[in-house]
Amino acid sequence: MSLTTRMRELVDACFSGIYIHSHEHEDAISELALLCGAEDWRLSTWDIDRGMSPSVPDAEDPLGAIHAFQNNEQEGTHVLVLRNFHRLLQSAEIVQAVHHAVVAGKTTRNLLVILSPVVDLPAELATLFVTVEHSRPNRRQLNEIARGVAVDEDERPADDQMAPILDAASGLTRLEAENAFSLSLVRHQRLEPEAIWEIKTQTLESSGLLTLHRGGNGFDSLGGLASLKAFTRRALLRSESDRSVRARGVMLLSPPGCGKSEFCKCLGTEVGRPVLTLDVGSLLGSLVGQSEERTRQALRTIDAMAPCVLMIDEVEKAFSGARGSANDSGVSSRMMGTFLTWLNDHESDVFVVCTANDVKRLPPEFSRAERFDGVFFLDLPGRTQKDEIWRLYRNQFGIATDESTPEDDQWTGAEIKSCCRLAALLDVSLIEASKNVVPVAKTSSESIGRLRQWANGRCLSSDHSGLFQIGTNRSGQTRRAQSAPSMN
Repeated sequence: MSLTTRMRELVDACFSGIYIHSHEHEDAISELALLCGAEDWRLSTWDIDRGMSPSVPDAEDPLGAIHAFQNNEQEGTHVLVLRNFHRLLQSAEIVQAVHHAVVAGKTTRNLLVILSPVVDLPAELATLFVTVEHSRPNRRQLNEIARGVAVDEDERPADDQMAPILDAASGLTRLEAENAFSLSLVRHQRLEPEAIWEIKTQTLESSGLLTLHRGGNGFDSLGGLASLKAFTRRALLRSESDRSVRARGVMLLSPPGCGKSEFCKCLGTEVGRPVLTLDVGSLLGSLVGQSEERTRQALRTIDAMAPCVLMIDEVEKAFSGARGSANDSGVSSRMMGTFLTWLNDHESDVFVVCTANDVKRLPPEFSRAERFDGVFFLDLPGRTQKDEIWRLYRNQFGIATDESTPEDDQWTGAEIKSCCRLAALLDVSLIEASKNVVPVAKTSSESIGRLRQWANGRCLSSDHSGLFQIGTNRSGQTRRAQSAPSMN
């Protein structure tokens, strides 16, 4: 729902305290001005630098502005927008004045609007205000912004070829989109997706909450995981062709080094979507409520950037305090609750991939049905998968195909890559390089054994169709037939 539609409903219902959550104040005020003009409402704005506009005597300071607004005796609806007023709500006098103005506004039709980039209300005002989100521009609005920047037709693609431009700009604010389009015109004399992706990448990195990965290698560069590849590719392609059936995501459980993180990046390339990585640690803030607000901000950004793939690496460590901690006052539990609610209810086309090395540290509700399309176990690669991985990394690091390989019975894909890289780096044979590689299956054999026991019969296998079972060999043969329909 647009800002103007939501505001019209609230004003008609005589909500006298409205809190607009927005990072784009000029655009929000412009939309409000258009609405007030169409409805014949009076609009005033106030900020700490310029005071009241239109100018009113003795209304330069915040208390004076509220009193002047409250004492207005003209008939009709009057809307006062207070910009960045959250910074002034630590004063008892100002809080009390706002309280009086909002209560009186029910009968006088003087409506108080706080415009702020963060939602921060003291307890005395929390029940008096309704919060409205000023959404980032949708594709139609981004197309209008692009037309406003690239005025000449030869500066932008034809209307039916604008999709790559709009994909690149999705998730940007109006000002960021204008800047990205302008940069593209300066560099290329027309709108090109790459310049816009560059701005988006820098914007996400500067926020510190998300990182963006695009391009790179597809599934051909990743050995093994045949069933997982087929499942995710088919689910995403089906979701794109039939919007009534939306793919949610997958949970990947495995020992370290079995290709979970690399799979996420390759998946994005395979299906043509950007991959966003959420660093849950960066969401934690030192102030009360800051962590929860950063979590909501990150999720809003993710929704705005759809369609995309979202990766949360080692999720059990990210939400390690969610099962109760004496050190964080319940912050991790609240962050986990916010994320689980979003995971269950979000309507945006975001395919979520969570990876974990120890699922026992996660609450059971995290991996329940309808939060993910499937929970997969990635075991140590079998002989066929290892041969494929050796071939890939021999080619990557320029190692002869006839060179002997070391004993690799307990190796992961990461350890095979490390051996090939060290052989090229030190200019030694693969067997000599293998002396510098200590497999995780030896250093953490007990934890890997417990992980396999937990996954047995509970998780889908990443290499063959059906459930993972300890008695199953790497080619998918099992003495107990519990296979699901093939996704290939």
